[in-house]
Amino acid sequence: MEDLVSAPWLRRLIIAGLLAACVLLGFRVMDPFIVPLVWAGILAFVSWPAYRWLRDKCRGHTTVAALLMTGAMTAAVIAPLAWLAVVLRVELAHTWRETQTLLAGGVQLPPAVLKLPWIGEQLRDLTTRAAQDPQVLGEALRKVTDRSFNQIAHVIGGIGREAVKLLLAVVSLFFVYRDGERLATQLTRGLEQVLGPRVHKYLQAIGQTVKAVVYGLVLAALVQGVLVGLGYWLAGTGAPVFLAALTTVSGLIPFAAPTIWGCVVAWLLLKGSTVAGVGLLIWGSIVMGWTDHIVRPFLISREAEIHFLVVMFGVLGGLAAFGLVGLFVGPVILAVLLAIWREWLLESAEAAPRA
Repeated sequence: MEDLVSAPWLRRLIIAGLLAACVLLGFRVMDPFIVPLVWAGILAFVSWPAYRWLRDKCRGHTTVAALLMTGAMTAAVIAPLAWLAVVLRVELAHTWRETQTLLAGGVQLPPAVLKLPWIGEQLRDLTTRAAQDPQVLGEALRKVTDRSFNQIAHVIGGIGREAVKLLLAVVSLFFVYRDGERLATQLTRGLEQVLGPRVHKYLQAIGQTVKAVVYGLVLAALVQGVLVGLGYWLAGTGAPVFLAALTTVSGLIPFAAPTIWGCVVAWLLLKGSTVAGVGLLIWGSIVMGWTDHIVRPFLISREAEIHFLVVMFGVLGGLAAFGLVGLFVGPVILAVLLAIWREWLLESAEAAPRA
């Protein structure tokens, strides 16, 4: 029995078991804080050049620079959201009144829409049934409203949790700014102990992918939302800021923004605003085509050696698996897998001549 207890393999097994238990318990403790930490890391990485400039202006005082940069980043996020909430409240009320007025007066399709192949006939049948029984649209709208109120109540219930996560992300962001270089050095050394020198390739792939997502998706979605929002305003939609914000958010998902823009065009045509609808159709086609097929692929390919299709699948899969933070996590995971695949192919090619 004494020999069994003193056996080296048993000692290693016990140590490995204790280490695994500590890792699992540590993950259980840190699980609620992973998302805020990831957001803090992403924001710090993207804004790191600005932080270094501010740190130089503060003569190397990292705490002061980190505090100022955290305040600036927090204001840059919260101030637009607060302004957007005020504007959306007014515009949504206006849109609701306009919808009720349109439904009460009946939907009159313009002749150009009625002459469209197949869809014109379908819309004519729909409006005819609605005119014969106006309660059909009202009842459908009521059901949608009830579901929306239930969803809104669910969202309001989660606002407290999201506010806590936001606070944790802000606090974490300060420490990432202040101690980021030391943390990055320790992380790199730790990964080198496990993966060896190849870890630098993986970290480079992660950094390039995060930049590609920020510039290729987020920045392109903002440009797309602003330009299409200008078209909403010129077309007289009544809620241009709300629609522009909706287009921007949907623009984070590749090829999703045309759905919002297409619905607005259809709404204008149903109202009889043919000139505005056709104008928005042309303007939106130019903007969507320019950003989706030229700007976004160019920015992604410039920042990272990764195909746009891989980023698109990473974004869609990441959103489905991890929520909003999956917008970055999904492409990063695929980028690391792609780096491993390329490294394996390179090693195979180098070993082939010797074989």
